[in-house]
Amino acid sequence: MSYRRIDPTADCGVQVFGEDLKSLFENAGLALFDLIADISRVEPAIEYAVQVTGSDWADLMVNWLRELLYFWTGKELLIKEIEVMGISEHRLSARIRTDIFNIGRHRLNHEIKAVTYHRIQVTPTSDGWEAVIIFDV
Repeated sequence: MSYRRIDPTADCGVQVFGEDLKSLFENAGLALFDLIADISRVEPAIEYAVQVTGSDWADLMVNWLRELLYFWTGKELLIKEIEVMGISEHRLSARIRTDIFNIGRHRLNHEIKAVTYHRIQVTPTSDGWEAVIIFDV
């Protein structure tokens, strides 16, 4: 995965990298679930289609990660694989592959309560794209 953890006070943050927007959004979703659980133990068994919208890249990123977080908080599903099928500044569609949480097989790392707009950034760089995302823990 292509991300580096950053830790603001009372929250948890990541700086995510991608060679293009597709890989940036995929890496951001995988970073979220790598923070939640040891995803090396997750088996990608159940597939879902996901679509989100946003007013700009930053809003799209927050809405994307909030939708993915719901799979954990609302359905107790851990995400192992993400494939962004289409992306524009206002819309993203993807396929995700999940596993039902099993206390005997999965190890949890952190409780992520929410994806925040605090310090959200989605910016182009000389090497591709970068995002800074802060989670409420």
